[in-house]
Amino acid sequence: MSDKRRVGIMGGTFDPVHYGHLVCAEEARWQFELDEVVFVPTGQPWQKREVSPAEDRYMLTMLATAPNTKFSVSRIDIDREGPTYTRDTLQKFKEFYGEDVDLFFITGADAVLDILTWKDPDEVLELAQLIAASRPEYDLSKLDQIKVAGRMKTMQIPALSISSTDIRERVKTGRPIRYLVPREVLRYIEERALYSSFSKGPR
Repeated sequence: MSDKRRVGIMGGTFDPVHYGHLVCAEEARWQFELDEVVFVPTGQPWQKREVSPAEDRYMLTMLATAPNTKFSVSRIDIDREGPTYTRDTLQKFKEFYGEDVDLFFITGADAVLDILTWKDPDEVLELAQLIAASRPEYDLSKLDQIKVAGRMKTMQIPALSISSTDIRERVKTGRPIRYLVPREVLRYIEERALYSSFSKGPR
């Protein structure tokens, strides 16, 4: 194994962050011997039209990750104007850490299947290795169809079928989300009345 520092980058809207995200990050940290995992809430996701305010999503992610000293949260995307692209995010981290760090971009297997629709996918693969996390509804064998020149690793995680979309819908319809998100995240959602009137639509 290389002597370089190994840093996981976990991007997402985190709208809201939930236990599935935290389990995925911790499993990646352990399986791939990462020194740390940086959560990066997106600013303006170019493939999603409607998300909650960036500052709320940032605070939710800060609250959820605070108990783990190996986790941190970056404002790099929410402070940058314009659409958020994975390539630009990884380039900024590469510039920040320099050549003494190996970057690993942690994402869901469903997102990796869409990699050819990403902006400059070849550059993404040059900047970081991909860690594709399995979900119960996705067949990892589908990833064999994607030619990524050995820059992708797959990861099995406990079958936590939790989604941010379902959590938002639960809040909107008055159903409980306790035990789906950390207590601090639940309290913030309640205090800010997030998602109570969240409109339906692609996101």
